[in-house]
Amino acid sequence: MSWNLEGKRVNGFYMGQFPYTGMVVESRVKYGGQVQHTVQVDAPFEVYGSVRDRVLVSTTEINRILSPQGV
Repeated sequence: MSWNLEGKRVNGFYMGQFPYTGMVVESRVKYGGQVQHTVQVDAPFEVYGSVRDRVLVSTTEINRILSPQGV
């Protein structure tokens, strides 16, 4: 599996406790080799008083790839 998940729908838990589903709009390799994904969520949700419509998640915060790119 490739580290680049751009264009794929995913779901998971933001910060280990807030469930989300959305589309990966950017995947990048951070300094040190870790991969970070920017996910445009389907339904905005509140995190500690702030509404999020995009989240930055690591690969470990993604549970499942819901659809392949272009489907």
